[in-house]
Amino acid sequence: MIESFLITAAVLAACAALALAVMLWRKSHGSEPSAAAIDAHARAQADAAQRLEAMIEILFKAQTQLQLAVNERLDSVSNRLGDSLEKTKQNTAENLQKLNERLAVIDSAQKNITELATQVTSLHGVLANKQSRGAFGQGRMEIIVRDGLPKDCYEFQYTLSNNMRPDCVVFLPDKRPLVVDAKFPLEAISAYRDAKTDDERRQAAARVRQDMTRHIGDIAQKYLIPGETQDLALMFVPSESVYAELHDGFDDIVQRAFNAKVVIVSPSLLMIAIHVVQQIQRDARMRAAAGKIQIEVGKIVDDVERLCDRVMNLQKHFGQANDDLRQIVTSAEKVKSRGATIAEVEFEDDSHGADLIAAPVRKLEAGE
Repeated sequence: MIESFLITAAVLAACAALALAVMLWRKSHGSEPSAAAIDAHARAQADAAQRLEAMIEILFKAQTQLQLAVNERLDSVSNRLGDSLEKTKQNTAENLQKLNERLAVIDSAQKNITELATQVTSLHGVLANKQSRGAFGQGRMEIIVRDGLPKDCYEFQYTLSNNMRPDCVVFLPDKRPLVVDAKFPLEAISAYRDAKTDDERRQAAARVRQDMTRHIGDIAQKYLIPGETQDLALMFVPSESVYAELHDGFDDIVQRAFNAKVVIVSPSLLMIAIHVVQQIQRDARMRAAAGKIQIEVGKIVDDVERLCDRVMNLQKHFGQANDDLRQIVTSAEKVKSRGATIAEVEFEDDSHGADLIAAPVRKLEAGE
């Protein structure tokens, strides 16, 4: 607003100066001016000069005010800009710090993903080999058994009477071991999952049935010995997904295993079975301990009866002692009474001695 005012004032001053110059030029090129005209021209020139000075003064004041306003606004803008830059700097630093932290988390996650990929690759290599796969299944089974049972309740690679050695046996209270053997039919199940056509699926299913039938037959024939082992055995499948695949798509295999007295278990089911065995063993120990407790309680009862007899005898002795003490007290009181009676006897003078002698003597009665 001030800038437009100054521009307008400058334009007006320039227009006034131009009009005055035009007027002077016309008068100088016209007829010879008279004295009155010269005076009027002088007055007009003086008036114009005064107006010009006033306008210059107004312009100076306006310029000064404009300069002050511009400086104030520049200072305000500079302060705001400085504050804004400082806040922006702080926000930028905080955002960069958070970004660095997130990048660190991302780097850590990337390392974990790389390690996981390496482990998955290594696991895939382990599971691709049949012997390594068997060792993996046996290792998982051993970990579950060790975590759930005491050391004296199981044994790995136990030798049976037919010289067969199952992966693990669990000893039950009746001393007949429960056989646990690990099998991992991963190749057949993987082929069944990866089959793309119906023909490939049928062939893979037939392979699964063939492998599982062979495993079930081996366990039933080698590890189920009547009178020596339990009536059933556990076939441990160390993969929940493989176990689920068997139960979902091969119910006939599960039924065949059940008829052969072989129970197929996954890691979670083996944990449950081990927990049940643990409870059975605990109950057996409690029953054995209960028998010992009953024997000890009978002995305690006998000891209590003897103690009662001895207390009664002691009570009799105390009763006899009380009677003896009471008789002693009675005798002491009699002695005391006799002493008091004797003390009350008085002897008179000699003049009366004859009378005293002649007087009959009173015999003390018992109890006086």
